[in-house]
Amino acid sequence: MARDLGLELPAYFVPLLEPQASSRKPQAVGHRATLRAMRQELLSKQSSAIRGMFGRIAHRYDLLNRVLSLGRDVSWRKTVAQRVAAARPERVLDVCTGTGDLALAMHGTTVIGADFCLPMLREAQSKSSAGKRSLPLCAADALRLPIADASVDIVTVAFGVRNFTDLGVGLAELARVLRPGGEVLVLEFSRPCGPMAPVLGWWMRNVPPRVGRLVSGDPEAYTYLPASVSTFAEGREMGRALETAGFSDVAIMGLTGGVASLYQGRRS
Repeated sequence: MARDLGLELPAYFVPLLEPQASSRKPQAVGHRATLRAMRQELLSKQSSAIRGMFGRIAHRYDLLNRVLSLGRDVSWRKTVAQRVAAARPERVLDVCTGTGDLALAMHGTTVIGADFCLPMLREAQSKSSAGKRSLPLCAADALRLPIADASVDIVTVAFGVRNFTDLGVGLAELARVLRPGGEVLVLEFSRPCGPMAPVLGWWMRNVPPRVGRLVSGDPEAYTYLPASVSTFAEGREMGRALETAGFSDVAIMGLTGGVASLYQGRRS
């Protein structure tokens, strides 16, 4: 939690109590019979194993993102930041903040970053200090956020929703912390579409593990990336999941030939 990083959080944050087991079973989101056994094993990992993978690559996470997306991840986050700025919120919660790239791209409002991986949060803290930006950080599981009900105006998530061990519970938790009428913005990888789909699909399947092995020394983490993308809910399926969680006016925007998608919804 906040004290792990020596940070103070605003009063509308509440302490994270003893973890409670979810009464809902994890949703089987889009598993396909054609996946290889290795991918199925990676995707069956619990949150502690996923946290460990991200912790091992935290020091190279930004570099890998730039290389693997050919720099497009910067413009994708900029699109989200522009949407947030247009809404003029007072409080924004960036869930799965990672190294803080999206949180630090948002200006003119109070932004709080939350993530379940302490090495990632330390990277975010270093970047905010170097840029002389105030960025409160909170170590928290997205399925059990230590945040009061209806306390933030916008929730953002960039490339983290596919790591939720229970998509429905996670999205419902995002809705819980939003005030009525508040907005959620989810930026996530998706399966490419259109004429360039075969090329982009090949890139996603083959390049991340190879580059990840060379740059981070951890090929497992970047084998997990294409595996998780290939089985994750996207498009209309993700839109329906947002509606089930309590969001209305759901809109979907494809980015860079469908390599990424931006989902937007309003808490009913």
